[in-house]
Amino acid sequence: MDSLFKSEPLAYRMSPRGMDEYAGQRHILGEGKLLRRAIEADRITSIILYGPPGTGKTALARVIANHTRARFEWLNAATAGLQEIRKAIAEARKERKAGRKTILFLDEIHRLNKLQQDALLPDVEEGNVTLIAATVENPFFYVNSALLSRSQVFELKPLQQEDLLLIMKAALRDRERGLGGMNIQAGEEALAHLARVSDGDARRALSALELAALTTAPGKDGVIHIDKAVAEESIQKKTVVYDKSGDQHYDTISAFIKSMRGSDPDAAIYYLAKMVYAGEDPRFIARRLIIFASEDIGLKDPMALVLAVAALHAVEFVGMPEGRIPLAHAVLYAATAPKNNASIVAIDRALKDVAEETTQEVPDHLKDAHYRGAEKLGHGTGYKYPHDYPGARVEQEYLKKKKKYFNFDKPE
Repeated sequence: MDSLFKSEPLAYRMSPRGMDEYAGQRHILGEGKLLRRAIEADRITSIILYGPPGTGKTALARVIANHTRARFEWLNAATAGLQEIRKAIAEARKERKAGRKTILFLDEIHRLNKLQQDALLPDVEEGNVTLIAATVENPFFYVNSALLSRSQVFELKPLQQEDLLLIMKAALRDRERGLGGMNIQAGEEALAHLARVSDGDARRALSALELAALTTAPGKDGVIHIDKAVAEESIQKKTVVYDKSGDQHYDTISAFIKSMRGSDPDAAIYYLAKMVYAGEDPRFIARRLIIFASEDIGLKDPMALVLAVAALHAVEFVGMPEGRIPLAHAVLYAATAPKNNASIVAIDRALKDVAEETTQEVPDHLKDAHYRGAEKLGHGTGYKYPHDYPGARVEQEYLKKKKKYFNFDKPE
């Protein structure tokens, strides 16, 4: 093996060459699945591969490149401009006239602007190129709808720990591309730790394994021993995949709110911990708590709103990491409080009527009577002051057209 190849990162060297070496993603690549059949039959249509880093998007593209008889063109959207894209397409057109199909792989397609994406559209439509795109961002937000309608979207999930163990053990055995040429003994506990902390990211697991192998001196027996202590040194703080403006942000806050609404304090506190660990703005969390307290708890327990607002002030006053404590206090209170959504139902019903129906005039007896001449207009005349009646309640017309917006006991 030449020195240039050896200088490539282990994760790159161990990229699978065929389906038999590809680990994980059985929901789209298991036996009999559509994508697997298309790859094995060399009948790939335009596809978009979407998922977190290290889940095998680029690796899958390499597998397709190795399987296909088509010409395979590789571009990275982070560095390729419109000129490079047009050049690749022009070459594909020439190849098609010669009877040869072109697969264009675009890594990080979310980095292309609308103009660059539009440049692809006619040739994808006409079949001059088969597009395979990869992205860590939700393509339904970052890829234009015309390209989406001409492609199949496959979501890749974080790898399971057993998949990561298989990948690392394959790297330790492989003498050609992996670490098999080194005398390494890696303990099961060490590998399990790397698999766990890598959090579904194969690239991170292999990078940590390579670091452990290259920085650990052989023992007296000439063997490089990778134990749990070495593994812990080689992979520091666990990285949670969490983009504050992307899917992880919205999915996590959605699960957080729905867990509180479903009165599951354990799930709610877990999602809070995930957001705090990933560095989410604690004021954003507190604002969502304030909204939740009124929307989902409301009049069943008015103290929930008081506590949520107090949590916001506490976080702003004490800062983080101590601010996690009042946040946890408010989250657990909200998750275990009785629920009632009558407030949001009432205001939304009323807003709908205001927006769509003829605006109701204020009844004369309810109009302001604190100015000279109001009495002549009949404003305030006949108003019944509730405190003059038993229980401070009196029947009178408050709306000309009576509507039922609020139902505390059974909000619909």
